[in-house]
Amino acid sequence: MKCHRCSKSAVIHQRYSNAHLCRTHFIDDVERKIKRDIRKFKMVERGDRIAVALSGGKDSIVLLYVLHKVFQDRRDIELLAITIDEGIRGYREHTLKHAVDITGKLGIPHTIRSFDEGFRATLDDLTDKKEYAACTLCGVLRKNLLNKAARELGADKLAIGHNLDDEAQTILMNYLRGDMDRLKRMLPGIAQPGLVMRIKPLRSIPEKEVALYALLNNLPVSMDECPYAGEALRNEIREIINNYEVNHPGTKYSLLGGFDSISEALRMKPNTRIVQCNRCGEPSSEDVCKTCRLLNN
Repeated sequence: MKCHRCSKSAVIHQRYSNAHLCRTHFIDDVERKIKRDIRKFKMVERGDRIAVALSGGKDSIVLLYVLHKVFQDRRDIELLAITIDEGIRGYREHTLKHAVDITGKLGIPHTIRSFDEGFRATLDDLTDKKEYAACTLCGVLRKNLLNKAARELGADKLAIGHNLDDEAQTILMNYLRGDMDRLKRMLPGIAQPGLVMRIKPLRSIPEKEVALYALLNNLPVSMDECPYAGEALRNEIREIINNYEVNHPGTKYSLLGGFDSISEALRMKPNTRIVQCNRCGEPSSEDVCKTCRLLNN
């Protein structure tokens, strides 16, 4: 099949747009969408110091690569990377190597923080001792360390590699729960005391396209799945959306677009109360933060 924009062979058929694209035009399409969202939501502003959450998986590697490509000539924009080592035996070692490789290749400062350092236990240790699901523990504790590290490094923004699939799943999960607070916190540009503002430049890029972009650019990424991923409730939502997308291409974009269309109404909702945790001093919506509750501090 030929590319719709030239005579070269296509590397992808985007069912939601019915476009066949060659390597060059596919890469252009991905980068165009990322640049569009950065401008539209003012994700990056003059003088920003941006911390990139770099796990070493395909999404975070592509995020760092594209941000470097877009802003490498901007002297007023500074990029740095933060990797959290949760301590997952047989998995994290490989992705850590990819994170170190890409930051070294691009010349980007790289900070590594670990659960063992921050909480005196690895995720494997905590999973053996706690009654909570590994994904619950990991999500809360990783966010805690990422925010703390980004704040300590003086970052203005924390870039997260959430792609279109991640966003669509989270939106639907929050709809089903009726959780307007979490929906509001997903909005671009939401500032909360003590929390480094998050940006999601990949929010409009489907997961499969992120993976293809990585492969076409020979990026050092791991396609391995976290051994704890099967425990996540999100898997049910992912399956529902993916099955619907097969019969109704564009469903994921529709979920994201619908969310964006109600963004102004969500912004009018009163902000969630943010206080300092009584035990650790980190920002929290309750007197004792979720990290301390999970760890029983």
